[in-house]
Amino acid sequence: MGSALDTLCGQAYGAKQYHLLGIHMQRAMVVLVLVSIPLALIWAYTSQILMAVGQNPEISLEAGVYARWLIPGLFAYGLLQCHVRFLQTQNIVSPLLISSGITTLFHIFACWILVYRSGLGNKGAALAISVSYWINVLQLALHLQFSQACKKTWNGVSKEALHHVFNFLELAIPSAFMTCLEYWSFEMVVLLSGLLSNPKLETSTLSISLSTMWMVYMVPTGLSSALSIRVSNELGGGQPQAARQSVRATFIITVTEGLLVALATILLRDVWGYLFSNEEEVVKYVSRMMPVLATSDFLDGIQCALSGAARGCGWQKTCSYINLGAYYVVGIPSAILFAFVLHVGGKGLWMGIICALTVEVLVLLVIILRTDWDNEARKARDRVYNSAMTVDATG
Repeated sequence: MGSALDTLCGQAYGAKQYHLLGIHMQRAMVVLVLVSIPLALIWAYTSQILMAVGQNPEISLEAGVYARWLIPGLFAYGLLQCHVRFLQTQNIVSPLLISSGITTLFHIFACWILVYRSGLGNKGAALAISVSYWINVLQLALHLQFSQACKKTWNGVSKEALHHVFNFLELAIPSAFMTCLEYWSFEMVVLLSGLLSNPKLETSTLSISLSTMWMVYMVPTGLSSALSIRVSNELGGGQPQAARQSVRATFIITVTEGLLVALATILLRDVWGYLFSNEEEVVKYVSRMMPVLATSDFLDGIQCALSGAARGCGWQKTCSYINLGAYYVVGIPSAILFAFVLHVGGKGLWMGIICALTVEVLVLLVIILRTDWDNEARKARDRVYNSAMTVDATG
C-alpha cells in the first residue's frame, strides 16, 4: 500500500506542491499501522493456518513460531516504507543509504546475540529483524525532523492526514494487490512444494530458490524505484518526453543486468547450494533448478522495471488486474499442471512462475509502447491539483 506514495508524492514533488508530500506520508502511515493490526492477528495463527491447508505439521509449527516473533517488525516495516518513499520521491537517497548501512551492521550484531548467544535460534532471527526495522525507522524519523533538506516538504504533524483517506486508498489498495498478487504466487509455489512426494527436499530447494530470487531481485527493485520516481517527477512537472526517455533507458539497463545475472546464476549452479545447505541431495537439486531460476530472474527484473513505470503513472489498478490474470489464471494453474500432472516436481512449480512472468512482461510492454505520455502528464497535473484543492478546502 505504501507504493501509492511513489505516485502521489512523486507527482506532487514534480509539480512543486511540496506541502502535499508530508500530508500524503502521514496519511499513509496512519493507514498502514491500522492495516498491520489484522495482519498481525493472521501471523499469530500461522501454524494453524498452514496445517489447515495440509502442510507438514513440523514445518508449520516452526513457521508459526517465526511469524509470531516477527510481528513487532510488521508495524515498523510499514512506517519504514512511508519514510523511504517520502525521501526517494525528493531524490534524497544518501540518508537512506547511510541508515541502511548502519542498520545492516547492527543487524549482524543483533543476529549474533539473539540467535547464537541467547540460544533463541529462529525466534532470535525474527526478533533481530524486528529490532533492525525499528532502528532504521528511528534513524529516518530523526533525519526527517532535523534535516534542512526536508524543510519544504515536512511541516510537522498535520490533522489533514486524517482527511480524505479514501482518496489515498483508491491508489493504495490497488498498489497492495499489484504487489501482493505477485509475491503471494511465489509463496504459494513453496506451499505447493510441501504437497510433493518428498516435501522436505522440495520445500528446502524451493526456499533456497526463493531466497536467491529475492536477493537478485534487489537490483531491479532499485532500478524500479528510481524509474518510478523519475517518471512521477517528470509527469508532475509537465515533462512527458523526459518520462518516456527514462523508461527506455531503464529498460535497456535492466535487460543488460538481467543477462549478466542469468549468466552468473548458471555458472555458479554447482556450488550455490552449499551457501544454504551441506546436504548433497539438496545441493544437487538446487544445481538442477538454477537454469530455470536464471530464466525467471531475467523476466522478473524486466517486469519489476516496467512496474516501476506503471507506479509512476498511477496505473496500479490496471497492474493489479494484469497480475491477477498472469499469476492466478496462467501461472499457478501451469505450476500445478507441470508439478502434479506432468510430474516435473519442484522445477515444474517454478516453470509455472515463468509462464506468469512471460504474460506479465508482454502485457506491460504492449501498454507502455502504446502510452500517450502527453495525456499521462495531464492526468498527473489533475491529480496534484485536486489534492492541493482538497487540502486548501479542508484547511
